[in-house]
Parts: sequence; C-alpha cells; structure tokens
Amino acid sequence: MRNWGGLLFSALQNFFWFRRDLRLHDNTGLYHALQAGHVQGIFIFDTEILSSLPERADARVTFIHDAISALKEKLESLGASLIVRYGDPLKIWPAILDEHDVQAVFTNRDFEPYANARDNAVAELLQQSKVAFHTFKDHVMFEKDAVLKDDGKPYTVFTPYSRKWVARLGSKIQETPLGPQPFYLQSFPSEDHLQRFEPSKPLPMPSLADMGFERSALVFPPAQVGQQLIKNYGQTRDLPAVQGTSGLGVHFRFGTISIREKARKAISLSPVFLNELIWRDFYSQILAHFPTVVNHPFKPQYDRIPWRDAPEDFQKWCEGKTGYPIVDAGMRELMHTGFMHNRVRMITASFLTKHLLIDWRLGEAWFAQNLLDFDLASNNGGWQWAAGCGTDAAPYFRIFNPAEQTKKFDKDHQYIRRWVPEFGTAAYPPPMVDHAFARARCLDTYKRALADG
Repeated sequence: MRNWGGLLFSALQNFFWFRRDLRLHDNTGLYHALQAGHVQGIFIFDTEILSSLPERADARVTFIHDAISALKEKLESLGASLIVRYGDPLKIWPAILDEHDVQAVFTNRDFEPYANARDNAVAELLQQSKVAFHTFKDHVMFEKDAVLKDDGKPYTVFTPYSRKWVARLGSKIQETPLGPQPFYLQSFPSEDHLQRFEPSKPLPMPSLADMGFERSALVFPPAQVGQQLIKNYGQTRDLPAVQGTSGLGVHFRFGTISIREKARKAISLSPVFLNELIWRDFYSQILAHFPTVVNHPFKPQYDRIPWRDAPEDFQKWCEGKTGYPIVDAGMRELMHTGFMHNRVRMITASFLTKHLLIDWRLGEAWFAQNLLDFDLASNNGGWQWAAGCGTDAAPYFRIFNPAEQTKKFDKDHQYIRRWVPEFGTAAYPPPMVDHAFARARCLDTYKRALADG
C-alpha cells in the first residue's frame, strides 16, 4: 500500500530477480523490467546451492555477497534498495507474494539443470497467483537454439559452430545513435532507467555469518583489464609465468561484467580472445541440449573405461605432490588462489585421466569445489575434452607429456618455481608414475575398452 496525498491505494510491482547477472549496467532482463515500469530488485541466497558447498569459507560466496552488497549500496544511493533473502526460492516466493502486490517477475535465463528445474517450479508457482514470469537472454551471446546446423540439430564440433556463430553475429544490423551496429552486440542501457526502481528505505541483508559462512581471504581479480593484455592475448595466453590471461572468468560466471561489452572489445582487439567467448557459448549450448553430460560422457562408449580406484594417487594430485613440476605448480596455484592457468588446466586434467587413469568426474568435482570461476558447462566440457570422451574432444591417444609441455610453455621454470619452491632439491618427490609406462597403460586401457561391444 502507498500513501500519496493522504490517499491509500495498492500499487502493483514488477520484480527483477538477480541471479547470474550481478550488475546494473547492460543487463537484459533488468532493462526490460525497468521499461515495464517501477521495479523492486530481489536476490535469493539459494540454500539448495549453498548447502552443497563443503567449505564454510567458500570464496565464491564471499564474491557474491560483496557483489550484492555493492548493488544494494548503489540502489540505496538512488533512494531504492534490494530485497535479499536466504532460503529456498520455492518458499521465499510465496512469502514475497504475500508481502507485495506483484504484477510480474523478470529475470535472465540459466541453463544449468538445477536452475531449469527451479525456474520451471517458480514459474508454475507464480502462474497460480496470476503473476507473469518473463525470462531473457543475458549470460551468453547465443542461446542453445540460436546457432544450429542447417538440419536444425545442435553442433557437437566447435569449428563449424564457431564459423556460424561469427556469421550470425554480424547478420542482423540495426541503426543506433553510434551508427549501424550488429544487433547481438548492442547493449541494454538499464542504467538509463535506474530511477524507476521502487523507492525504499534501506533493507536488511543477511551477513555471511547469518548464512553459516566465513569471509574468504582470497583476492578476487579485477573486473577490468588493460587493452594491451587483450591485444597480446594470442601471444601470451599459453605462458603461465606471465600475466597473459584476463582473469575475468569469475566475473563472467556471476555476471558482474557484460558478455556483449567484452565481445565488442574483443572483435577489434583480439580474435583469439573472442574465440574463448565462443567456446563459452559452445559448451553452454552443449549442456542445454545434452544435460546428461553432467554425470556421463558425451560419447557413451567411454563409460566402459575401467578407471582406477586409487584414492591415494588422487590425493597426491589434489595436493600437487605428483613429482611432475608443471602439474604440481598448477594444483598448488589452484589451492592458494582459486585460479589455475588455462594451459595448465589442460595439463593437469590430462595427467589425472591419462597418466593416473582416474575418472574425469573426480577431477571435475575437485575443480568445481576450488575454482573461483567454476562454470558447470565450461568445466564439464573441458574435463571431457581432456579425457577424450566429450564433444570435439582430444582423441584418447593424445596424451600430454608434462616435460614437453614445460619446455614449450615454462622453459625457464618461472611458473614452476613460483608454486613449487622445493623444485630441484632433495625435498621434491620423484615422479609418482613413469611417463612412458603411464602412456602405454593408458593407450592399452582405452583401446581395449573402446573395442568392446
């Protein structure tokens, strides 16, 4: 109820539900919500997701809490605020409907299996109260059905997908105040309409402690990087000892930056960096079309591989004590920073699945637990690529030689010495498995398993 001039009357509200889009600028769903009228923002710390996290000092929860705090502070500087709740969305939304006269809920789509199930349930719940539920594309450039083969089926090989992705990007040109622009690169100027947020006094927000979490001590990468880094990306991205990658993964994961904005810059600065954004879309549409990849190989025959049950070997890999310096450096970087260089991610994943013959799902889960920029689609796609069982995967007989990878990408051992200070001393352990033996064992195991049936 509002009181204007002494008159009390009910006002219907539009709600915008923040999820993987924790920003006010260039936010598709928020733009459309603000176009529709006054908006109340809401964020829900989803207990279904948070309860599965093993660490109370999970850095990603700290990152999200900080991002939400910043959003709330910005809105309060405009005389509005943000509703922040902690709990089950299927219980929180009925409470919101009791507290407010909700006309419509706007949000951006998420293709992860849990998110799909949750959103379908929320949509049904809202429909029962005659509340509209509007969803929009924001997290990716192209959604699952936007880039398809000529026969209407999804691509499962990256190169032809990327060609059509690029062609589609420039296929629809619209006039803008800046001249002709590709439609898919245009921003949604949600900040232009921020005065349409519902006026409100500052609202309470649960602390990390209220939710049973502790603040992480990890340092988060900035949301902006210099143009020179992007320009040089093609020359430096494979060198873990230099600052050659953007570190923007966590910001893409939680939507604190706009994918459209970064794609616009990449087009003029680095086609190699743009290619990384295409890979992101590719794995997202694979997950959307083939949700079984979450627990099973994309190529079903790879389920026949007899993975070794070797918990002690897995633990050595997790702790960076394999005796292979480039592998150990990557695993220790992950433990200390929540990040691992992309080239080293491939090396460590190949080592676990090929040298140790340990199930890729165990490695995927370890990365999911520890990576700041963990994204289900990309993490799953990368691990299945390394194990040879995914879309567009490296063939099973491609086995990274850690020594050769070191010669190519860290020949002076700068990266290795940064994370493995005992390298080259008697304190450093010998290799836990001989490379030639491991390679032969892997080839024989894969060949036998894939020949069966």
